[in-house]
Amino acid sequence: MSKDYLLVIDMQNDFVDGALGTPEAQAIVEGVAAYARAFDGAVVFTRDTHGEDYLRTQEGRNLPVPHCVRGTAGWELAPAIAEVAAELGAPVFDKPSFGSVELARWLVERDAEEPIGSVELVGLCTDICVVSNALLVKAFLPEVPVFVAASLCAGVTPASHEAALATMKSCQVEVR
Repeated sequence: MSKDYLLVIDMQNDFVDGALGTPEAQAIVEGVAAYARAFDGAVVFTRDTHGEDYLRTQEGRNLPVPHCVRGTAGWELAPAIAEVAAELGAPVFDKPSFGSVELARWLVERDAEEPIGSVELVGLCTDICVVSNALLVKAFLPEVPVFVAASLCAGVTPASHEAALATMKSCQVEVR
């Protein structure tokens, strides 16, 4: 017997309609919520999480747009997503960088308890945090099939979304 996991990456207000929001991100919120609610397996959420010192970090110097500062409205999951997370009682990982090593290690522990059948990712942003987490899962669990639902992800731009999908395909992440 194995268990499947869905990772809902950074579906936060700042990435949907806040500081770094895009029309493409806004367009996937309801679909991600419905998909997570109906998923036959374990659903896990992540939140990009920064402190007040964000602009003094390496990321902040490269992307000088304060976002997802812990405790702000922009840091919170989008309302439809937060509702699903609460309904499911799902774990939420706060991650200080693009990929969550903590989440990857947690998945390794779950796999030791009960083999993981697959890991699927949806969310934001395809070209930064989705690709980072997909590749971490591949590194930590190389024999577990990893999937990305392309229509339930959005990138910083449509072009960077497509480039990230191509990168993931080349790293043996199946894009659906």
